[in-house]
Amino acid sequence: MPRHLQRAIEQLKTHLLCLGTRVEESLRDAVEALSLRNRDQAEMVIQLDKVIDDLEVELEEECLKILALHQPVAIDLRFIVATLKINNDLERVGDLSVNIAERTIFLSQYPPVGVALDFETMTAKAQWMLRNSLDSLVHQNTALARAVCTADDEVDEMNREMYIQVQAAIRRNPAQLEVLIHLLSISRHLERIADLATNIAEDVIYMFEGEIVRHQVEIYAQE
Repeated sequence: MPRHLQRAIEQLKTHLLCLGTRVEESLRDAVEALSLRNRDQAEMVIQLDKVIDDLEVELEEECLKILALHQPVAIDLRFIVATLKINNDLERVGDLSVNIAERTIFLSQYPPVGVALDFETMTAKAQWMLRNSLDSLVHQNTALARAVCTADDEVDEMNREMYIQVQAAIRRNPAQLEVLIHLLSISRHLERIADLATNIAEDVIYMFEGEIVRHQVEIYAQE
């Protein structure tokens, strides 16, 4: 690899991890604000989303500059393409964290509903998936990336269970419809974050193995 291209790619990795860290912090703060019904913390998540947006734009411009100036091939080209996709997915996780924060601001006006929705477990799994999708990138660990993909089914099942619980709660107490719908939306946002973490993990597999796995069945069970 030419020295100039190597330096450019190393800088790109650093910037991608910087964005990933910022997105992880946004998600963490959003779910903490939800847990505590902390309106001020939720508003801070919304305000700081511009930082993520700016980083996403800068990273995309950096990728396009490398493509234009260095015309990378083989694994270097796969890395640039995967980085462009991961960059977009991370920005979308940031947007979903903002959505959770906005729901939290609404919910902070109301007392908790009498429904035992297990956001703690679902949040922990989604955060684990996001963190480990990024770790799989840093350590070039495709086995970890496949474990992230496998975990997506667990979050999907949690989201389905949330839907069933909320549906039953609405029948019992229609007056709480608006609050319950906001809670269900948060569940959907967490499920979508898990999907995006899966996308990142799939791109890591593509990046280091050159294999496109997103349309394959039971591929994640492979060693």
